[in-house]
Amino acid sequence: MTVSVNEVFETARMTLYQNFNIRTTTLGINLKDCIHSDFSRFLKQVYDRIKPAAESLVREAKKLEILYGVPIINKRVAVTPVSLIMETHAEPEKFLEMARTLDQAARDGGIDYLGGFGALVQKGATKSDAVLMESLPEVLSKTERVCGFLNLGSTVAGMNLDAVIALGQILKEVAEKSGNGIGCAKFVAFVNAPEDNPFMAGAFHGIGEPDFSINVGISGPGVVRDVVAANKTCDLTALSEVIKRTTFKITRAGELIGRELARRLAVPFGIVDISLASTTAAGDSVAAVLEAMGLERVGAHGSTMALALLMDAVKKGGAMASTNVGGLSGTFIPVSEDDRMTAAALEGALSLDKLEALTAVCSVGMDMFAVPGDTPPEKISAIIADELAIGVINNKTTAVRIIIIPGAKPGDLVDYGGLLGRVPVMAVNRFSSADFIRRGGRMPSSVTSMRN
Repeated sequence: MTVSVNEVFETARMTLYQNFNIRTTTLGINLKDCIHSDFSRFLKQVYDRIKPAAESLVREAKKLEILYGVPIINKRVAVTPVSLIMETHAEPEKFLEMARTLDQAARDGGIDYLGGFGALVQKGATKSDAVLMESLPEVLSKTERVCGFLNLGSTVAGMNLDAVIALGQILKEVAEKSGNGIGCAKFVAFVNAPEDNPFMAGAFHGIGEPDFSINVGISGPGVVRDVVAANKTCDLTALSEVIKRTTFKITRAGELIGRELARRLAVPFGIVDISLASTTAAGDSVAAVLEAMGLERVGAHGSTMALALLMDAVKKGGAMASTNVGGLSGTFIPVSEDDRMTAAALEGALSLDKLEALTAVCSVGMDMFAVPGDTPPEKISAIIADELAIGVINNKTTAVRIIIIPGAKPGDLVDYGGLLGRVPVMAVNRFSSADFIRRGGRMPSSVTSMRN
């Protein structure tokens, strides 16, 4: 992969002045061949597989930060979905032991988070899947770095409403067992979950992946915001072209670093996820990009169209730059991790309904939003089902990361600090859908799934 001198200088400028960074380098690790009938030996083999690999990831990523001058914010690991490797050890106590082993390996290996404590239950749950779901409140409240997920549906399979119903109560228990509901921030509910997503909390190493792979998540909302702000009077066709060219440059830089990291670790390079991902840093905001387009506040009428234009331009630019674009490759619009999204929610510009509408075009979903602690579990399940239905019908990935905060009321503001930022508690619809949700069963697959 050749890089021109101009690209080097452009990358330096983006890094120094526009918050460009590699948001995550995620090492995927297959754990299926660690399975053993002796559970103690099984745990040791899992630990021994993860810890040295994680240490190598952190060491080589730090070297590349110095070599290229581009910050690599997070070094992470994603493993085989844990329910698959625990089929012969499907007991709640053993799932907690496995989670603690994963947590210890992540801590000793020096990585930020470890993803993959989850299950693929889009058409139904095995005994192992069911026990994993039962263990989630204990696991997410008693570990620091382990992240969980459930893939609850797909365009081909439809949606498993029985699992969605169970999840509402599970997340209530997670919230009650963890301070300020923080355990909920480590869990994602998916449909059409990609097997090579590098972003937490939903990353896992899919069953179609090799033994190891490196997947890179890049981010540059500050870069995109600056070029949008510099083009205040152009029409939307020209603005789309400007964003596309900018994304091309960001993607090129990300793939260069990802491929070099894979070479140094002697593992296959997987994908570049071109998702724009906000942080709490000033100016590093996707909502700020939309507001630079001309919205007074994100959530105003026109916000969905603005986000759709942004998404389209980002995908086109990334596809031009790399044949290895994958993962989510959308736009994150977290309410807590984006200071302009937080402000919009506090000022009443952004409601839950508008947030859901935005996700119809963002390819990521309803992310890091909070609801009152007294929200009934059926209502939580209904919020999740609404969002996931968008993904099932439209053949796209959608996800939900909902934080239930015990004792909180609409309008409260909870400050988690660091990467998670401040989260305003948002009002939910006061009318009930409990009777509808309790019907259960499986939402049939969409007619759009019949493509053979």
